[in-house]
Amino acid sequence: MSALPDGKKLVRSPSGLRMVPENGAFHSPFSLNEPQWVPDKECARCMQCDTKFDFIRRKHHCRRCGRCFCDKCCSKKVALPRMCFVDPVRQCAQCSLASQKEMEFYDKQLKVLLGGGSFVATLGTSEKSETMMCRLSNNHRYLFMDGESHFEVELSRISSMQILTDGSSPGGWTSRASGMLLHYKPMGAQDAQQLKVEAADDRKAAALWLAAMHKAAKLLYEARDQRPSD
Repeated sequence: MSALPDGKKLVRSPSGLRMVPENGAFHSPFSLNEPQWVPDKECARCMQCDTKFDFIRRKHHCRRCGRCFCDKCCSKKVALPRMCFVDPVRQCAQCSLASQKEMEFYDKQLKVLLGGGSFVATLGTSEKSETMMCRLSNNHRYLFMDGESHFEVELSRISSMQILTDGSSPGGWTSRASGMLLHYKPMGAQDAQQLKVEAADDRKAAALWLAAMHKAAKLLYEARDQRPSD
C-alpha cells in the first residue's frame, strides 16, 4: 500500500484497488464495509439462476454483496464509491442497480451539500436564532454551521432527522421542504441536543439542499446498520 499526502492511501483488496483514509476511524459515514465473500467450496451453483459451475461456467463474486454468480448474472462493472473503489467493479444485477441509483447522490446531491445553503438555525430550546451557512465538510463527517458563531454536528452522532415542509400548496402539489429538525449527541455530552434549521432567503436553493440531506440520511442509516458496533 502507498500513502498519499491528502491523508488517504491506496490499498489492494481481493475486489480491487481502493482509496481509503489512512486512519480507519475517519471513514466517510456513508461508506460501506467490503463484504465477506461466500467461500467457493460453499457455492456450487449460481445464486441467481442456479446454473451449475464447471470448467466453462466460472463463478464470480459480487463486490458489493459478496455472493457468488455466473458471468451472465454478474457481468456489470459499476462504480462503487461507498466502498472507495478506484475503478468500477463487478456487481450482480440487484447490487449494480442500487449502486447506479447512488451515483446520483455522489454526482449531484453531494455537491449540493458541500456547497451549502443559508438557513435560520435554532439550537436547543433557545428562543434566539441565527442566520447561518450550513454545509457538509469535505470529508463528509460533519455539518458545519457558520454565522456570527460556529459549531459542528458530527453526522455519526445524529440520532434522528426530520424534514420540515411548507404544508399543502394551493394547487395540491407536493409541499416543498423548508427546514430540518435534528437530534444529535455532542461528543462528551450525556443528553441529546436539538438543532432546527429553516430556509432563509433562497427557499428554492434551501429545498434542494434539504432534499440532498434527506438522501444522505438514508445512506447514513444504511451504513450505520452495517456497522452496529461503531
